[in-house]
Amino acid sequence: MGEVKTFLILLRGINVGGKNKVSMAELKRCLAGLGFFDVSTFIASGNVVLTSDRNADEIAVQIEAALPKAFKLDSELIKVLVLTRDQLQAVVDDRPKGFGDQPDKYHSDAIFLMGIEAASAMPIFNTREGVDRVWPGNGVIYSERLSAQRTKSRLSSMMTSPLYKSMTVRNWSTTVKLLEMLNARGAHAEG
Repeated sequence: MGEVKTFLILLRGINVGGKNKVSMAELKRCLAGLGFFDVSTFIASGNVVLTSDRNADEIAVQIEAALPKAFKLDSELIKVLVLTRDQLQAVVDDRPKGFGDQPDKYHSDAIFLMGIEAASAMPIFNTREGVDRVWPGNGVIYSERLSAQRTKSRLSSMMTSPLYKSMTVRNWSTTVKLLEMLNARGAHAEG
């Protein structure tokens, strides 16, 4: 039995455009049934905070196997990314200077990578000068669009790449909120 830790689970491909509908209450029940503790969800884009003594790889495999059995999914394009609190903390700490600090001016996203490196993912981003910017990080790509010009953004062209299936996008405010949830949980667990 491993050490009990808190993890962030990011589910890719649920509740997108009316497909792969998964209710958060049922998702919580499903994960509790797999033996995970203190399962919390945050908004419907597939964000789960839970506690387990299993390691990250085991957790990902178990959840990926369970979802198609538990829910009527339109496709098997569901992928699961499991991050520790420290990994998520690093994503927030290592962001480009000023990234996410002007939410009224820029639309900022963290694009979490699943089994691919930032260096191999960067070429699929077709940025438009003066509108889009992307930065490679560790397990993540930081992406920013000038909100006033977002109709001119070319960032969505990445969705046509096969590599897009190995990414899951969260807006920056969601990413920061998830870290707050993990930190609140961590202080409680250690105290």
